[in-house]
Amino acid sequence: MNRIIKADLYRYDGLAGIKGLFTGLAIPGFRYMFLLRKASRLPKYSIRGLIYRLFIRRYRFKYGYQIPVSAQIGEGFYIGHFGTIVVNPNAVIGKNCNVAHNVTIGQANRGKLKGYPTLGNQVWVGTGSVIVGNITIGSNVLIAPNSFVNFDVPDNSLVIGNPAKIIVKDNPIEGYINYVSE
Repeated sequence: MNRIIKADLYRYDGLAGIKGLFTGLAIPGFRYMFLLRKASRLPKYSIRGLIYRLFIRRYRFKYGYQIPVSAQIGEGFYIGHFGTIVVNPNAVIGKNCNVAHNVTIGQANRGKLKGYPTLGNQVWVGTGSVIVGNITIGSNVLIAPNSFVNFDVPDNSLVIGNPAKIIVKDNPIEGYINYVSE
């Protein structure tokens, strides 16, 4: 098991080792990320690469996760719930981030924000949140449920509402992001 998969696995209640891997594979979020990590390391047209991509395609429909192999996602990624998650292939997500269900991390197609978002380390994205455009979300940020974010967010902030507002806080993710890998 490579370092990135170990970090992803650890985010699910501190699971580790072979026994933890088998337990983790029963969790939809970890199972999808496990297959995604494996597929991203293999050539697209190799036998194993094709098999992993077929599994990803199956689970994309089964679980509703639309996270492409080409998305840059840091280690320790945690999918909190079963349900639709859409991530743009060009999005960048940092280490130890949590994403809940019904979240969109997508692109803006026109205007000054045309492009894709970049999320820093330790970002918690709540249910129903939408993050779009060429924006940067800092590290240690909590994006509250049902927030629409299309502007840059500084480190150590709480983002809440629609339209979203920034509240600067010392440790907004305390109690929300657990089992962080070093």
